[in-house]
Amino acid sequence: MLLKDKVIVISGVGPGMGQSLARIAAAEGAKVGLGARNKAFLDEVAADIRAKGGEAIALPTDVTSAEQCQALAKATLDAFGRIDGLINSAYAHGEWKPTDIANVEEYADVFNVNCAGALRMAQACLPGLKASKGAIVNVSTMSTVNPFPGEGAYSAGKGGMNALTRHMAKDFGQHGIRVNVTRMGWIGGAPVWGHIDREVAAGRDRDEVIGEITQRIPIGIIPPEEDCAKAVLFMVSDYSKVVSGASLDVNGGQYMAP
Repeated sequence: MLLKDKVIVISGVGPGMGQSLARIAAAEGAKVGLGARNKAFLDEVAADIRAKGGEAIALPTDVTSAEQCQALAKATLDAFGRIDGLINSAYAHGEWKPTDIANVEEYADVFNVNCAGALRMAQACLPGLKASKGAIVNVSTMSTVNPFPGEGAYSAGKGGMNALTRHMAKDFGQHGIRVNVTRMGWIGGAPVWGHIDREVAAGRDRDEVIGEITQRIPIGIIPPEEDCAKAVLFMVSDYSKVVSGASLDVNGGQYMAP
């Protein structure tokens, strides 16, 4: 088991990759502390993990609140006695508008979740991570390096997270904690399938829509959500124990970092 006996805190456990991260981490042997704003969905994921023999606690968490971040970290420590890893997957997207007409004031709100929220969670988990000499993974996006129309606010916040990751790797490294970032491309899960469904409902052919996406991806498929989650979880496992300050591109080869 990749994460046997580890305790992993995961923020942003929503209907997208967040729930896959939670379920797969538990299946790989981790005890998980789960946070998200949607309590009903969060409780459903935690209950499913327990029903399958895993161990999970869940606490509604808005990463714009330092107090709520600290509460999730404390609840995890109280339940399991340690924290070995943190996955910052909480995000806000903002409006799908190009930068020439975007609402600039909204950028600050998105940054507060995507970048500052990751640091709040990291600081909240710091005492536990110090004790275990654990790992942090910040979940970012390919659009920070390969712009996609309408993702300016989202990418600006995640771009800040990319830079933050390198500073965290230096600063948290003095405590034996490693910090890395994963830049995700298209993820074959509920948000992307919903986008495709909306395009089809507007009159487009499903195969044409999917083809427009996959023709940009060298492996020829939309990367399945579960496989994307496994790449992220690798970065909190002992198989990446000497990797810190790195950016891992998880996009099927659509963007290849120099």
